[in-house]
Amino acid sequence: MRRLTKKKALTLVKELDAFPKVPESYVESTASGGTVSLIAFSLMAILAFLEFFVYRDTWMKYEYEVDKDFGSKLRINVDITVAMRCQYIGADVLDLAETMVASDGLKYEPVNFELSPQQRLWHMTLQHIQERLKVEHSLQDLIFKTAIKGPPPPQPQKDDSSTSLHACRIHGHLYVNKVAGNFHITVGKSIPHPRGHAHLAALVSHDSYNFSHRIDHLSFGEDLPGIISPLDGTEKVSADSNHIFQYFITIVPTKLNTYRVSAETHQYSVTEQDRAINHAAGSHGVSGIFMKYDINSLMVKVTEQHMPLWQFLVRLCGIIGGIFSTTGMIHGIVGFLVDVICCRLKMGVYRQLKESPENEQVNSEDQNTTGGEALYSPAAVHPHSLIQ
Repeated sequence: MRRLTKKKALTLVKELDAFPKVPESYVESTASGGTVSLIAFSLMAILAFLEFFVYRDTWMKYEYEVDKDFGSKLRINVDITVAMRCQYIGADVLDLAETMVASDGLKYEPVNFELSPQQRLWHMTLQHIQERLKVEHSLQDLIFKTAIKGPPPPQPQKDDSSTSLHACRIHGHLYVNKVAGNFHITVGKSIPHPRGHAHLAALVSHDSYNFSHRIDHLSFGEDLPGIISPLDGTEKVSADSNHIFQYFITIVPTKLNTYRVSAETHQYSVTEQDRAINHAAGSHGVSGIFMKYDINSLMVKVTEQHMPLWQFLVRLCGIIGGIFSTTGMIHGIVGFLVDVICCRLKMGVYRQLKESPENEQVNSEDQNTTGGEALYSPAAVHPHSLIQ
């Protein structure tokens, strides 16, 4: 009974086979079928190869959420060269709560404002990248994925061979409260004041004012190598001694998660304005460089994503199965049309030509038989022959 049950089960399983096997003696190989198979296998290989590159590629996913971190400090990374001597200028930060931040993390280095040919080439390259970033926004994803993996961009090497160093490079970093503030560089060193702070500008002659500047780097948050900020490579040259440069910056907290780095940094957008100070014409203000920043309440999460392996296998099976089925259908339809248009018409003409000689032979035999009877019958029935 058990053997019969097993046999019935196997028979039932065989009847459910959706892929019946055809004996090889019933299969006929043709040249057209081999050609179509070769084309199909070539397409499968090419598309599978391209799909592998798609599987290896990654993309950036952007998400938005409310920034709940209010207690941490904000780091400001600065590298600015001003066309004035270091003893004539001072840099500091004053936030919205009228809190003056110490600028102990900044260094003042006497340099020349003019760049050497190699430095100028590096600076022009940085400006070209900035122009392309304004047009091709997708390049930012490429910077997130690849620029971080490489070494940091080279800083311009200053030429200290000249004895008259008339410019000052201010570089370093500051930690400020995570509120709106104002980072500025103006005439005179800053001193604390009960109502804020002040700069000792009375001892500096107005003829020595020159706030032409070059921003090699300005970023907020953790300084990640390879990240290009909007103000990197900015250069402003003023023809007037009394001139004010204003940058209005909106900072966006950013969480960056890639396969190489995971960090919390800050992106920012900027608008700028500059004008000459002329009190007689009604243009009032203080000469200097002012960067007023505000922090956005939304946080951007940038995550590098990759196609999962199961999805790659499903897409690969779809490519192979789709090409195999499509080429089989096309081959069958083309073969049917060729058979209808060419082969069957030729065979029909061949049959007419084959049957016409047989009809002629039959007709000739009928004529011979009829003619023989006509010759024989008069002699057989003529009355005179019977009388003789």
